[in-house]
Amino acid sequence: MPIEWLTPSWPAPPTVRALSTLRGGGVSTGRYASLNLGNHVRDAPEAVAENRRRLRVAAGLPAEPAWLTQVHGVGIANLDILPADLAQPAPAADGAVTRAPGRICAILTADCLPVLFATQTGDAAAAAHAGWRGLAGGVIEATVTALDVAPASLLVWLGPAIGAQHFEVGAEVRDELVRDDPGARTAFVPNARGRFMADLPGLARRRLERLGVTRIYGGGECTHGQAERYFSHRRDGETGRQASLVWLAP
Repeated sequence: MPIEWLTPSWPAPPTVRALSTLRGGGVSTGRYASLNLGNHVRDAPEAVAENRRRLRVAAGLPAEPAWLTQVHGVGIANLDILPADLAQPAPAADGAVTRAPGRICAILTADCLPVLFATQTGDAAAAAHAGWRGLAGGVIEATVTALDVAPASLLVWLGPAIGAQHFEVGAEVRDELVRDDPGARTAFVPNARGRFMADLPGLARRRLERLGVTRIYGGGECTHGQAERYFSHRRDGETGRQASLVWLAP
């Protein structure tokens, strides 16, 4: 089975390249079948290495992606000041920015929202890992700050994530996410269990719009509801990770 990926549908300039992987075409087995790209989920290290190699070849990547140690925080790695060959352990961060051609921002997810950024002029790109903790903490705001451009000049693509029909949260999560934006309550629908169904892409969109970002695309792909296409932690428990990548063409 060949490796497949989504190509973001956004009007990014030709210098900006991006993709978001699907789960087929790799060598991992069992709950990690098959293109697991995460090396922190107890999959065989040699399988993850082969999956990453296959992705580099199939997508014609100019370099190894800058894999981060994601911690559900708001730290943003500036890839341009890091070594091209990142040593292990990878930097602890939940976002990455670059202005250097050939440096690949990479985010691993299995329900959390990958958010890709590019300038309209095609001279900078970024990626953020936006689960509910990252959103509440301000990872989107931190990424826009790290890009250091006018928010209105940005293009943003919201990648595959758990959809509102599957993302159940408690009142404590809702309270964290509406703390500085009471209007965000519209992204939560009460259910019969006394909890809430949360619209993660919708929450990210609100935060982007509040910053002044208006050109926002994607957000319609649900990981939980498409087992043949995506890994989903909420659906399967221990599982693999797909990757969303963005970079500037060399």
